[in-house]
Amino acid sequence: MTRIGAIFNPYTHSPDEFRDAVLAAEEAGVPELWIWEDCFRQSAFATVGAALAWTERLKIGIGIAPMPLRNVAATAMEIATIERLFPGRLLPGVGHGVLPWMGQVGARVASPLTLMREYVPALRALLAGEQVDVAGRYVTLDAVRLDYPPQAAPRVYAAAEGPKTLQLSGEVADGTVLDSGHTPGEVAAAVAAIREARAAVGQEGAADIVAYVVAAFGPDAEARARADVGDKPDPLERAVWGDPAQVAEGTRAFFEAGVDEVILLPSSRVDLAEFYAAAGEVGRLVDATAAR
Repeated sequence: MTRIGAIFNPYTHSPDEFRDAVLAAEEAGVPELWIWEDCFRQSAFATVGAALAWTERLKIGIGIAPMPLRNVAATAMEIATIERLFPGRLLPGVGHGVLPWMGQVGARVASPLTLMREYVPALRALLAGEQVDVAGRYVTLDAVRLDYPPQAAPRVYAAAEGPKTLQLSGEVADGTVLDSGHTPGEVAAAVAAIREARAAVGQEGAADIVAYVVAAFGPDAEARARADVGDKPDPLERAVWGDPAQVAEGTRAFFEAGVDEVILLPSSRVDLAEFYAAAGEVGRLVDATAAR
């Protein structure tokens, strides 16, 4: 399944710009708007709750909230409450967090992989309404069950980049969020690792794989895309640029690499209403192509 979304970048736009951005995304027909929680910029769950209250159709993805910052029961309560209030519109994701930042707040763990292996299954089980008993290295739950679990548990995504985390995300999560800056070939290798790991442990259902991709629209789009990717080899393989038709065509390589969704990332500061209008058109073009 091919889907297009867009991102609100907390590095180039501040929280006081978020409401107008959310309304612009819904008006433009962007189906999904993704945010993330980097220290020390903006909260994930407060942001999501506000965005869903302001809109009627827009889905909001969290890609991601750092696991070390929150007890898994607290994360489950946040997600379950939002899902009860706005059913089917939250796409929650968790990840290791940037390790130096986790150290700054006293939350850095010695083994991020162990934390993910314990945390994500516990989170999924709580959201499924199960009683969870865990005595792990980082996750301890004694007969914990949510009083108000979601009517239907949402997919839980895990962010992954390195080989071990890619494999683990396939084993324990419902989907994986891949960061921007990768070529379609690199994305294809990540997708293969996720799917192989999933098959090896007999994980049910297909993983939903989301890729952030740098995008630039309008005048000088190619130059801005190159600059936004940064100092990496073959930068123009790592971005999409041009008018909406050209960007839609550019996403094809990432879909062919095996991802289910391409999330368009404005790395530099842009007019968000214009960016989301173009992203909405990209989504419609991709949908039309997929329907043929």
